[in-house]
Amino acid sequence: MTQRLDRYAALALQVDCDGVHPDPDRDSAARRMQASLRRIGDALEGAQRWIGPELKLVVLPEYILSGPPWGETIPEWAAKGAIAPDGPEYAALAALAQRHGVFLAGNGYETDRHFPGLYFQACWVFAPNGDRVLTYRRLISIFAPTPHDVWDKYLDIYGLDGVFPVADTPVGRLAAIASEEILYPEVARAHSVRGAEVFLHSTSEVASPSLTIKQIARRARALENLAYVVSANTAELRGISVPTDSSNGYSDIIDWQGGQMVVAGAGNSSVANAYLDMAGLRAARRRPAMSNMLSRQALEMFAETFAGADLRRRNGLLKGGEVVIPDRSYFRERQADAIARMTERGIL
Repeated sequence: MTQRLDRYAALALQVDCDGVHPDPDRDSAARRMQASLRRIGDALEGAQRWIGPELKLVVLPEYILSGPPWGETIPEWAAKGAIAPDGPEYAALAALAQRHGVFLAGNGYETDRHFPGLYFQACWVFAPNGDRVLTYRRLISIFAPTPHDVWDKYLDIYGLDGVFPVADTPVGRLAAIASEEILYPEVARAHSVRGAEVFLHSTSEVASPSLTIKQIARRARALENLAYVVSANTAELRGISVPTDSSNGYSDIIDWQGGQMVVAGAGNSSVANAYLDMAGLRAARRRPAMSNMLSRQALEMFAETFAGADLRRRNGLLKGGEVVIPDRSYFRERQADAIARMTERGIL
């Protein structure tokens, strides 16, 4: 059994994202990614000196090495913006986790040899020994391929535990939620029933002093699952044609009661750090109480309704068991098809 810490410091590290969209080829993009890795390393070193040796968990923002695709085709982005599982970028991230003795979490696009020509948006965690201890591929995306698009083959290879992975580590049972997926309670709940205690939320979202939908959702996912949420947003987002500060700031940490423990302002920042009371969390989860929502759910009541809904077709990128490389129009058509099915059934 994993020896777990009762208390430690976690950090949502807010750093600039320098997107590779302007780069003409992979070589140029790779150089930009290496420069980003050096900046992340510098920020990690400074944050660790500032916070101290009890810093054990660091979460980086969404697509931190590449930024998002901005008009590229699926093959173009797979070649330029996605990272190979054995690529030098992951080796560098593993080395950063080792050098600083932290669990280092983040998000980006990656290829998979089982699905040539596609990429997935992946969340990852590297342990202090450099091992990659968690890989989660985003399941709900309006712009990118997901495991659901190749569902049968994906399950054959990775199984359902590979779809909803939970890493049992000294800093708790960790699970990742990618960006907009924080809006979907089913994703967090699927992780929590597998034991997740800390949700790692890499995001690049609208930054506002008013409550945004994702800020509200983080609080809801925390309290309904009795889990911490460590959410890292980008500082500047460069490389695409939106104002660079649109997603700048408000990284935060939410406790298991839905309270915002700390929040960063704008800019590159290590302000969003706090001590996670894991012993207190576990005691609350084991205590019978009205607030123990996780233990009160009878999930089997909803299983048949969800299983029979079949709103979004699975395997849209599998034909005869072979992977199909889609045009960008596929994602709009996939959503339009789901809306049509809902309309036919009288849901809409």
